[in-house]
Amino acid sequence: MAQVVFYEKPGCINNRKQKQLLEQAGHQLDVRNLLVSAWTPQSLRPFLGSEPAGWINKSHPDLKAGKLALDLDDPDAVLAQLCADPLLIRRPLMQFGGHCLQGFDAEQVDRMIGLTQLPEGDIETCPKSHTQVPCAAEGVN
Repeated sequence: MAQVVFYEKPGCINNRKQKQLLEQAGHQLDVRNLLVSAWTPQSLRPFLGSEPAGWINKSHPDLKAGKLALDLDDPDAVLAQLCADPLLIRRPLMQFGGHCLQGFDAEQVDRMIGLTQLPEGDIETCPKSHTQVPCAAEGVN
């Protein structure tokens, strides 16, 4: 069983489901609030893949409303924006056994540390991303 540092947005429906899958598999979680962690480019970068488009929480209210534009051709600028506004970070972020992951690809997590069951359907995309109803806790997606 793995020790998993799990960065979440408190109140996120999918983060709750993801944590349940990890706990059912016997993993121990150290749950942290993604939104209040003091992110720097150096601390955040290990979690991120090679493509800046995959780093982004597409449910961010300002992105959905067209109030915010990110220059995906400038990864350093995107990284700086993610650190300044952690709600822009696609979640969860997980750290275990020297590995850092962004998002919840259940098959990848299963290969790396094991899950007792794979979820049915999408448990990464915010189920409220197509509505105007804000998520719990922070009142935003």
